[in-house]
Amino acid sequence: MVLADILHKKELDRNDLIALLCITDPDELQALYDAAYAVKAANVGRVVYYRGLIEFSNRCIKNCRYCGIRRDNEEVERFDTARDDILAMARWSYDNHYGSLTLQSGERQDREFIEYIEALVRDIKQLSGGKLGITLCVGEQTEDTYRRWFAAGAHRYLLRIETSNPSLYATLHPQDGHHRWAVRKQCLDALRAVGYQVGTGDMIGLPGQTAADLADDILFYRDMDIDMIGMGPYVVHHHTPVGVDVMLRGLDSDQEKLRRLQLGLKMIAVTRIFLPDVNIASTTALQALHPLGRELGLKAGANVLMPIVTVPKFRSQYLLYDNKPCVDERPEQCKDCLSARVASVGDTVGLGQWGDSPHFSHKRERQG
Repeated sequence: MVLADILHKKELDRNDLIALLCITDPDELQALYDAAYAVKAANVGRVVYYRGLIEFSNRCIKNCRYCGIRRDNEEVERFDTARDDILAMARWSYDNHYGSLTLQSGERQDREFIEYIEALVRDIKQLSGGKLGITLCVGEQTEDTYRRWFAAGAHRYLLRIETSNPSLYATLHPQDGHHRWAVRKQCLDALRAVGYQVGTGDMIGLPGQTAADLADDILFYRDMDIDMIGMGPYVVHHHTPVGVDVMLRGLDSDQEKLRRLQLGLKMIAVTRIFLPDVNIASTTALQALHPLGRELGLKAGANVLMPIVTVPKFRSQYLLYDNKPCVDERPEQCKDCLSARVASVGDTVGLGQWGDSPHFSHKRERQG
């Protein structure tokens, strides 16, 4: 049994990670998920932390070739959520004991946007008496900008590397000088230098991606000292260059979607085993490929969920990929649904808690 032999090792190497990611036998797969869940229970607990997700704008200066809100997608009706509506949703999250928020939008780097985020973070901290944790997911910025937002009260930042392979990264982005892998990595370095809990992640099952690429992604998380990981299977958006190519090549069949789902679950499990004390999200992309995708992610070792609290009228306009779940639900429905999903796994919800990454805490303790 490949799994049993590997898990007896004190330290796993790249070949071990590749071998685990290549498991296909159903019994071994279940054993892998069970082993990862046991590591989760022992290191981060059987508690799931919420990050209430407010997608407040779909305006974006970037033109990523896989993303539904890319700059050149003229099908998208652009929106900006009114400040009062964002604060109302933040208040709702606080009143409903969500410990943290994630503020997410398309990417902008102009002064107006930078100042807007800074003031918004301050307002959210004030309305919650400092009790709501804040994660930002608003793209590549300068270190000075990251410092301003950190000083305002944001303490976690999610910036997906998408892939640790620069050549594969280049296939996902236009070659115009504004979508460079090296800049992405520099931003992660800057976030760590500022003091954020740093989150990143990859897309799983991309065209041309190998098991070795995915193993290297996990090693990248380790080498970058990442605190939290938000990764999920690639899901097609029909009006993007990558999505059109995938569909034309017949790579979006039900069988292919199942393969990407399984890869996504294996990545959660192997990452949990390799990096026991990081936070790992069970993403909505899993549910886009399977009705119980997020529960399966929790069972494979994830410990974070991101219930959507985007203003309902804008949910259908923030579609990074097709078949995004929960776009027709109100925040109250999403809350009740996720609570039932968590309970079905046997975990509990860490209501009213920030749910900081144990890895980050352990790192701070080592630093004195």
